[in-house]
Amino acid sequence: MTDLLPSILAHLEKLVSFDTRNPPREITTGGIFDYVRGQLPGFRVEVVDHGAGAVSLLAVRGTPTRLFNVHLDTVPSSPHWSADPHVLRVADGRATGLGACDIKGAAAGLIAAAQVTQGDAAFLFTSDEEANDARCIAAFLDRDHGFGQVVVAEPTGCEAVLAHRGISAVRMAFRGRAGHASGAGALEASAVHHAVRWSSRALDFVGLESHRRFGGLTGLRFNIGRVEGGIKANVIAPAAEVRFGFRPLPSHDIDQLHTAFRGFAAPEGLESYEETFRGPSLPAGDVASAEERRLAARDLADELGLPVGNAVDFWTEASLFSAAGMTALVFGPGDIAQAHTADEWVSLDQLQRYGGIVRDILDQ
Repeated sequence: MTDLLPSILAHLEKLVSFDTRNPPREITTGGIFDYVRGQLPGFRVEVVDHGAGAVSLLAVRGTPTRLFNVHLDTVPSSPHWSADPHVLRVADGRATGLGACDIKGAAAGLIAAAQVTQGDAAFLFTSDEEANDARCIAAFLDRDHGFGQVVVAEPTGCEAVLAHRGISAVRMAFRGRAGHASGAGALEASAVHHAVRWSSRALDFVGLESHRRFGGLTGLRFNIGRVEGGIKANVIAPAAEVRFGFRPLPSHDIDQLHTAFRGFAAPEGLESYEETFRGPSLPAGDVASAEERRLAARDLADELGLPVGNAVDFWTEASLFSAAGMTALVFGPGDIAQAHTADEWVSLDQLQRYGGIVRDILDQ
């Protein structure tokens, strides 16, 4: 059987050479999408610009009912790269380049597998995953697409992931009454004090959620990422802002969690509470339906001959497909520990394994 690794690396070299950093969200229907289109002869290809750098390419061959999804955008490169991040380097059993692990390696594998097979196939390439603005997936799900199953590529070590946490990001604004810090009412008047008290209550609450379990995941992940406010030490802070995020289990109710977090703020000190991004857990749904969908994804993994791995803490767009009623799992080459790092790399063994598995699936 043909070794796909040389073809995968050739495609990956080209894919890495295209600048698809997100931000700045300057991705167009040309460039990398022209390349992908040109590599898929025999496919019906539709490219759509959804605005703000969000572009999707749907390629279909035959009459498939299963979709492969992979995003082509990357995080920005840091100054800590040891060489040009858009030039692929292959050495010591690794392919190093921006997006090689997350997740252009999978895109290269899909293209290479498609070129040596003739079976039904459907690929959805997108460019907005790193923006937390899932326009491409939303537009796809809004159409009469006809697919019942989806395999979403993210770095999972070539194991099928059936469950992961959801994600929610929040901006809170607190108000106070400016004045001299020597005043007797400074403790209650400061917006920063309101923010700090809220933070303490929120952290205590998260600690009480440590008993929660679902599919190998435990507890509620929570992070206060930014606290900003005030003027100087001797001025009562008139305003403060907190940015925080949490990652619930599939068994958590996100709306109930928001009610709890909002309630930890004193009403007189809370100016606004705004959820800025939400992604459901995988599987999506309440506890009963989530377990039913997890078992359906397990059946899909068995059907495709995929080894099943552990649930993961990171979020993927597979949950958006699940929330729309599709059977969804996550499967791709590489280690998530390499994603978003300087000198990001994926092992050649993983690329070869992924390409071979996809080829076998497309040959079924």
